[in-house]
Amino acid sequence: MRFLCNYRLALTAVLLSTLISCSKKEEFVTEPLSDYVPLEAGKYITYRLDSLVFTNFGSVAEVRRYQVRHQVDQQVTDNLGRPSWRVFTFIRDSAGTQPWTPNGSYFITPLTNKVELIEDNLRVIKMQQPVREGFQWRGNSYLPDDPYGTSYDFSNDDFMEDWEFFYDVFETEWTYRDQTYTDVVTVEQQDDAENAPVVNIGNYGYINRSVEKFAKGIGMVYRRYELWEYQPNPSGSPYTTGFGITLWMIDHN
Repeated sequence: MRFLCNYRLALTAVLLSTLISCSKKEEFVTEPLSDYVPLEAGKYITYRLDSLVFTNFGSVAEVRRYQVRHQVDQQVTDNLGRPSWRVFTFIRDSAGTQPWTPNGSYFITPLTNKVELIEDNLRVIKMQQPVREGFQWRGNSYLPDDPYGTSYDFSNDDFMEDWEFFYDVFETEWTYRDQTYTDVVTVEQQDDAENAPVVNIGNYGYINRSVEKFAKGIGMVYRRYELWEYQPNPSGSPYTTGFGITLWMIDHN
């Protein structure tokens, strides 16, 4: 009987030790979201922007190039009444020779365990704790069905609220178009396509591609967001509708 009691006590001690160890490990790997989304009045990031548009009734794909700046303005309340930060955006030519022109605004709302962004009344959970490889969350869970229905006649945005965001790779260094960034985490959001990006003109096709990268101490340094649909349109001319943007940071303060 004494042996059995000692065995139980030893087993309990091992279990408690394991639980405490796991708890400590969890605390160690869960970085604060403010490391990757730092917010203070006057902070800005300047990006190069490649904007994919479809012109001539959807028969021609064009890439238009700009510089854009995202600048934190001040603390306000978002449209849900929560403490938030307002961010203004500005745009100019890709060479940076023209003055900045106002281009809109959005809200970043940092919460206890997640960071939300609201733009054009569309709310997305950009990051969520714990920040570790493989962790998943439904970043578009607040989006309505067909969120771009008023602007684009496509159907591949019908189930965006089901997209599973997840932390992919953590890189000490990452380079894109001669720009090198350090301590970068990748947030994969969607990578889905059919008969794309190179389409067989006789078949329906689409692409949903969304990924962002955040550098510690800076913020978002890269984004690719591409949604378009190709219709072969047997009774008329084939066409493509949708959009795409690629952003990468070239300057910040």
